[in-house]
Amino acid sequence: MQNCKNCDESLMGEYCAHCGQVAKLERIDGKYIKNEIVHLLHLEKGLFYTVKELLLNPGKTVRQYLLENRSRLVKPIVFIVVCSLVYSIANHFFHIEDGYANYQDSKPSYTLSIFEWIQSHYGYANIIMGVFIAGWIKILFRKHDYNFYEVLILLCFIMDIGMLILALFSLVQGIAHVEVMQIAGIVFVLYASWAIGQFFTANKIMNYVKAFFAYLPGMLSFSLVAVGFGFMLDKLIAH
Repeated sequence: MQNCKNCDESLMGEYCAHCGQVAKLERIDGKYIKNEIVHLLHLEKGLFYTVKELLLNPGKTVRQYLLENRSRLVKPIVFIVVCSLVYSIANHFFHIEDGYANYQDSKPSYTLSIFEWIQSHYGYANIIMGVFIAGWIKILFRKHDYNFYEVLILLCFIMDIGMLILALFSLVQGIAHVEVMQIAGIVFVLYASWAIGQFFTANKIMNYVKAFFAYLPGMLSFSLVAVGFGFMLDKLIAH
């Protein structure tokens, strides 16, 4: 009978009954590395299933994740990492943001640096922007019993799908050489408004209107704070 290499208890079976250590470690090879990456990113929980459900029925899907079952979807933060990677690759090859966020000819400033950081770290920026949008949602949907963090999870999933929408439109633009990124931005906002409204009450038209007027001011608030913070730094450094 062997002893566990981790806790030195006697082994009976494939796993140690005391600490859970596997009795015989796998050799590290290509298959092992692949499985570790998939497990680390929780992709075994259904990346494509998560995308499909969030596209077809986002409100119900997120409600179920929050209140009933959290094992079917990819975790929201991990999903942000994956979607940010897809967006970054699309931006690298097709220059998504050049049509609406090109700062190369602007005068150097802290404000410029902040927006360049936002452009280069879109996933992190989306989380921060989500805080502002969540605040407006809490104001406009204050009668609903969802806390701030639950609303933030909703926005994480929504904005991740938004990045995939922008990446898809950039692919179309790159292949067809037709300017469609402005349309992509409109589709993104409409999808977000639809998803937020459906999350609260799908059969109330007013909820979709309120969602629209929560999302846009949230984005505007985020931009104004970024500009204000950069302007304040510029003034402080100048003096």
